[in-house]
Amino acid sequence: MDQMKKYLRATYAIDCENESIRKKTEELTGDTDNVIEKAGLLFYFVRDKIKYNPYLFTNVLDDYRASKVLEKGEGFCVQKAVLLAALARAADIPARLRFADILNHIVSGKMGELNPKNLFPYHGYDDLFINGKWIKATPAFDLIMCEKNQIIPVEFDGLSDGTFHSHNLEGKLHIEYIRDQGHYDDLPFDSIIAANVEVYGSDYFERVMSQIRETG
Repeated sequence: MDQMKKYLRATYAIDCENESIRKKTEELTGDTDNVIEKAGLLFYFVRDKIKYNPYLFTNVLDDYRASKVLEKGEGFCVQKAVLLAALARAADIPARLRFADILNHIVSGKMGELNPKNLFPYHGYDDLFINGKWIKATPAFDLIMCEKNQIIPVEFDGLSDGTFHSHNLEGKLHIEYIRDQGHYDDLPFDSIIAANVEVYGSDYFERVMSQIRETG
């Protein structure tokens, strides 16, 4: 298990040794020793109790710290993935971040204006090491958001991969995975920022902040 140590360690973003992270992990998993049950409790907490907010995508590293996401109670896919990784590591479940470029075919409104290509580079989710194998877990879209937008929620049973569905509840094409960006033991912050600037321009984050001010 020595090779797993890097997937249990604390980093600046995945600050699993932070007091608030450890306290929340104990609060959620303290009554069980079953790794699948622990992972499920953590997954559903991040999925549903941390509201999905795509307008929190920033180019400030501090905004991605797991403890800050937990305190804020909301985040976009990468921030929520970082939080799940931190909670899992605090529960002694090896966890790593995974990324993929995706197309979201039903994005609309202000987010559609920001991302006219419907392309989202470095969509973030997790790999959790459970009973000898890595299982994908995608906690991005909370249940309320899914119900409002006819999206099939991602479930997690600790046995099979939990990733976005290709179609929504109406049968319309929804998420298309187009490029695997691999897995990481820590947040590849510079790569995430560079990829989005490459696709949407050097003023992308300025435009995101403008939308935050308008919607806030």
